[in-house]
Amino acid sequence: MVNKVTLIGNLGKDPEVRHFENGGSVARITLATNESYRDKDGNWQNQTEWHTVIAWRNLADRAEKELKKGSLVYVEGKLKTRQYKDSNGVDRYVTEVEAAILRSLDKRERTEGGASAPLPSQGSTYGTDPGHTTQQDFTPLADGADDLPF
Repeated sequence: MVNKVTLIGNLGKDPEVRHFENGGSVARITLATNESYRDKDGNWQNQTEWHTVIAWRNLADRAEKELKKGSLVYVEGKLKTRQYKDSNGVDRYVTEVEAAILRSLDKRERTEGGASAPLPSQGSTYGTDPGHTTQQDFTPLADGADDLPF
């Protein structure tokens, strides 16, 4: 069985990060994805879907430092549904994407000499495995393309 989610979208607001007494942290990221299509009359329609992404530990810390409202982000993770009771004691359910990989897709900015300099959030992939976090550097290709398969 497979439970895998892949999203590319823009942050609707800055990540909301909570820090715990034990040193852990969790970030809640609101991500918007957009789809354009033609309706039956041939007019272009835009549809925005909002997703809640949860990032734990080092992913949360990186999101807090490097992502901001409007950032273009690539997310890989899995769907998680949790149950809670609201203030009236009614059972509620929420489905979120638990991130395993976050990659900033923000464009690079130019320095005074004309050379490209990566933004602080540019060019890194942050992934988590149960029990530890890894960071891999990502170097954009010379022609400005990225290594995404689409």
